[in-house]
Amino acid sequence: MKLRLDKYLSESMPGTRSEVKKAVRKGMVQVNGHTVQKPEYHVDTENDQVLFAGKRVVYAEYEYYMLNKPSGVISASTDPREPCVVDLITEPKRKDLFPVGRLDRDAEGLLLITNDGGLAHRLLSPKKHVDKVYYARVRGQATQRDVEAFRQGVDIGEEKPALPAGLHILDSGEVSEVKVTVREGKFHQVKRMFQAVGKEVLYLKRLQMGTLVLDETLKPGEYRTLNRNELDKLC
Repeated sequence: MKLRLDKYLSESMPGTRSEVKKAVRKGMVQVNGHTVQKPEYHVDTENDQVLFAGKRVVYAEYEYYMLNKPSGVISASTDPREPCVVDLITEPKRKDLFPVGRLDRDAEGLLLITNDGGLAHRLLSPKKHVDKVYYARVRGQATQRDVEAFRQGVDIGEEKPALPAGLHILDSGEVSEVKVTVREGKFHQVKRMFQAVGKEVLYLKRLQMGTLVLDETLKPGEYRTLNRNELDKLC
């Protein structure tokens, strides 16, 4: 793909497009070993080698990261006061990354970080009803009555009940362990669904979103790029 040099640089490194243009005109950029001082110069994103101040700049149209979100980090791109999930991606090729959907601050697990707005829309659109699977520990004994309530769709205090959801009981006791499958992404949805049946979520971890399954070798805070098989299934 052919791109203007200033666009190539502004999408791949910190700084505004105007700042990049000034740097190019100052002779700080080389393309294939030759200094280029015209911001409008076109580079081949696949074949040309671009250096900025002696360091290589690699262009990527889209990036896709699987993150095991840790507790205490908010699902946002930037925030002046709080640590954000995008901050955990230490060597991005793009500066326009964002999380696809949200996990509560105290929740853990699978979060897709990308700059692909089309894919994000397909995964988050209410019309698509993409399954999201969670593991949870809840205070209170989970019962078959809860399973049936989730299957019917519980009232979480909105105009319409939550869509029917799957509840699988792994262990039932004073603190129960369950898996929950929901097909929408309302604010604090899993917590509100359990509140509706008289229980409290103590721990929440997302395991799956659509076809994308959390790599359990990733520790909280760790991430990796999606492999081709995962990306093909998502797209």
